[in-house]
Amino acid sequence: MRNIIIVLTFFIAITGVSQELNCKVVVNAELTGNENFSIFKTLEKQLNEFVNNTKWTNKTFLPQERIDCSMVITVNNYSSESFQATLQVQSSRPVYGSSYNTPVYNFNDKDFNFTYLEYQNLNFNPTQFQSNLVSVIAFHVYMILALDADSFAENGGDPYFKQAQTIANYSQQGNFKGWKLEDGLQSRFTLIDNVMSATYKEYRQVMNSYHRQGLDIMSENPKEGKEKIAEAIKLFQAMNSRRPNSFLQRTFFDAKADEIAQIFSDGPNVNIASLKEVLQKVAPMHSSKWQTIKY
Repeated sequence: MRNIIIVLTFFIAITGVSQELNCKVVVNAELTGNENFSIFKTLEKQLNEFVNNTKWTNKTFLPQERIDCSMVITVNNYSSESFQATLQVQSSRPVYGSSYNTPVYNFNDKDFNFTYLEYQNLNFNPTQFQSNLVSVIAFHVYMILALDADSFAENGGDPYFKQAQTIANYSQQGNFKGWKLEDGLQSRFTLIDNVMSATYKEYRQVMNSYHRQGLDIMSENPKEGKEKIAEAIKLFQAMNSRRPNSFLQRTFFDAKADEIAQIFSDGPNVNIASLKEVLQKVAPMHSSKWQTIKY
């Protein structure tokens, strides 16, 4: 009996401290010509530990609730302790009643320059700048958490978006590109600024309706699920009329275009004529995919 209690206590302790992410971090240094340098392998190992072992929220996640995601760092140039790189971040979440994982976040961060000494400590401070390496990774962690939460509950991502914005604000002092208004229309600054702006409020509405009211009911009622997904996508029309072809719309469809084309090319027949018209307007960069929808 005592052994059973010990085992149960150990199990509860393990599940109780499970962190939020199940993230695979890859450091690709082939472009430097020195991909076998130990510093790249050490960086990859430390980042995997940092992302997966840091407690990012005050919530308890069971192991099966951890968010699947990936971060691929491509190092373009490396000299001493200075790195010039890009970062591809992706995340997904399970669809209710199925074994399917749907893509949620897909962001290509092209301005990821940082300094790093092998084996240096990587510690996150929610209110204080530590390094650009830590700030960029933490920023995307909170974007993953926020969008995942929004996909399950309306405005569920509020605290995580606010933390991402805090990181963006205090990281400006580091003088690294990507944190300021003048750093372009596809920067981290633009991403979080747009998400937090009422001008783009439909983006978060779509994130919730598309997943919770659409995808999550498809296992029980695929026809209604498809109709709800179509209704969610059409919400982009109002946002597009204010800001045509906005950055946020592009990030959404970068993650969802293939999935949308597949959903509406199979299963129960629904009226897609008006949907295809909307898709061509709000996501013209994926027009070739919309043309494959034949229903």
